[in-house]
Amino acid sequence: MRAMRILALISCICSLFVLCNCQPSYAGSTYRYGGAPVVHSQTPIPQTNNYSYTQTRNKLVPSRPLAQPSKAAPKPQWAQAVCVIDPYTGRVLYGHNADVRRQVASTQKIITALCVCDEGDLDHMVTIETDDRKKGYSTGLQVRSGQQFTRGSLLQAMLTGSYNNVAQALARDTAGTSEAFVARMNARARRMKMHNSHFANPHGLPGAQYSTARDMAIAGCHAYVNPTIRYCVGKQSSTFILADGSPKHMNNTNKLLAKYPWVNGMKTGYTDAAGHCLISSGSMNGQAVVVVVLGCPNRKTLWSESEKYLKWAMGVN
Repeated sequence: MRAMRILALISCICSLFVLCNCQPSYAGSTYRYGGAPVVHSQTPIPQTNNYSYTQTRNKLVPSRPLAQPSKAAPKPQWAQAVCVIDPYTGRVLYGHNADVRRQVASTQKIITALCVCDEGDLDHMVTIETDDRKKGYSTGLQVRSGQQFTRGSLLQAMLTGSYNNVAQALARDTAGTSEAFVARMNARARRMKMHNSHFANPHGLPGAQYSTARDMAIAGCHAYVNPTIRYCVGKQSSTFILADGSPKHMNNTNKLLAKYPWVNGMKTGYTDAAGHCLISSGSMNGQAVVVVVLGCPNRKTLWSESEKYLKWAMGVN
């Protein structure tokens, strides 16, 4: 009898321990350390010399949720769709046409980056092929067939300079073919519960594809808590070493990074079909926010709309 009582006591203690270690939820998934959502079958992000995330940068990982701002959300003046979300809890603070399907241009390179990171091995050498420079893909980084670059350096180039040919090369190398990679993108989107998204290519050029402000905000949350991606998208500029050893300086297409020290990402996009788009993020005082603005008529209005919602969510005057 005494032994049974001891076993019962141990069982109670274990149960209390489990309850005390429960994590907050995000869209039905359990959160990892720092609010990182668990994606089924997601490969842990490898830590490499050039793309590791040091302890000093971990302060960007949100440690507490955002409070609903006391002021009402400002109305969009130019954006066709908006979504403001807390990456710690996944709670939407504000939405405007957030579930309307539309083209999202190069912001979908965030999905491409997540799939590349799922594959891992950022030191893997990628060989550029002729098909990576088809019409439409060749905009940007001047790399040639047969040249080799690390997966990590190409990932940085894609997220900093938004090069379509680099996205194509990463997709083909990662999955074998562009079509197989697109299948991974759509599977990744389903696992992240992006229920109103379908992708047809890794770079965002017009195609039979669509997403929404809410879905891209969800993708932004997953990207934000990925240390490799957060490091890449937070850099105002980067240097890519070409095959002949010469440096190629790249400025980040997200101009808000240079305007506010607390802004730390994330990805721009533009096509005639999508308009000017931006997934942006910011962090301060243990809190973080992801803002998606889609369909602005020009870059000036894109910066203005994004800045307005970043400041509103973070309580910045």
